[in-house]
Amino acid sequence: MIASLDQWNDYIQSHPDTHLLQTGSWGELKSSFGWKPVRLISGDGGVQILFKSIPGGFSVGYIPKGPVGKINDDLIREIDRVCRENRAIFIKMEPYEWEGREQTKGLKEKGWQPSKTIQPRRTILLSLEKSEEEILAGMKQKTRYNIRLAEKKGITVKSSNDIDTFHKMMIITGQRDGIGAHAQSYFQRAYDLFHANGQCDLLFACYEANPIAAIMVFSVGKTAWYMYGASTEIERNRMPTYLLQWEAIRWAKQRGLETYDLWGIPDVDEDQLEEAFIQKKSHTGLWGVYRFKRGFGGKVVRSTGAWDRVYFPALYSVYSQIMRLRRRQED
Repeated sequence: MIASLDQWNDYIQSHPDTHLLQTGSWGELKSSFGWKPVRLISGDGGVQILFKSIPGGFSVGYIPKGPVGKINDDLIREIDRVCRENRAIFIKMEPYEWEGREQTKGLKEKGWQPSKTIQPRRTILLSLEKSEEEILAGMKQKTRYNIRLAEKKGITVKSSNDIDTFHKMMIITGQRDGIGAHAQSYFQRAYDLFHANGQCDLLFACYEANPIAAIMVFSVGKTAWYMYGASTEIERNRMPTYLLQWEAIRWAKQRGLETYDLWGIPDVDEDQLEEAFIQKKSHTGLWGVYRFKRGFGGKVVRSTGAWDRVYFPALYSVYSQIMRLRRRQED
């Protein structure tokens, strides 16, 4: 059945492992920026689908980090039905599962085909089921040193709702690291939706009361996500981002969460990751943030990937070629 927003929110309450991108609030966020959320529940499984209109009266469907529960046959039939109603060329599903722990087996036999992911495939998960002292001990020595250095050099961290300042920092960070930044209205909408539910906070690192770095952190169920971080060029020698990240980890731990997801590192095999990082001449994009994230410890995990279900094969082929060209231009 198609679920209302309230019905979907009630449904995911009984699934504490739900990913941030499958929450009703995330669907509402995306609906403000050109996507149409449709939420389905069938038996022991559910999905939040995001539809994006494209020229010709067609659309593409996307299930980020779903399903919630199991991908059963009845749910697939419901997905097919709403995709046809929305004239979807195809739908992409990125299951919220890690390699070696697959729950969505048998998708190929059900008519799905492997495809490229949209979200970063590899990330670092930090366990919060330890004391603060144990978490610190699991970090690289340089990271612990920088956290303490920031404290000694007068960096303080505070909660804020100043999205304007945060967005200006995101622009600076994007230009420095080669990463695109959303519009200010996007961050404002995200903050308003999740902060109202106690699932988001905006933290600023300050020096002499002036904000010089910031992080927007989210929580759902048992997990917190480091989604957006930014810093200026001011007082960087005081290592504000290290203390800021530590305070975000503490924010998550104090809420009784179990895992802190550092969200996105280069998709390179773990045994090659450090070697490739050391040899990398340009630390931009995900390589730039990996330099920072790697110091906080945790476990590197890789998602099982993505699957496409195609409804218009000829149009899917054309669409895929266009996207490949775009990726080459971006590279």
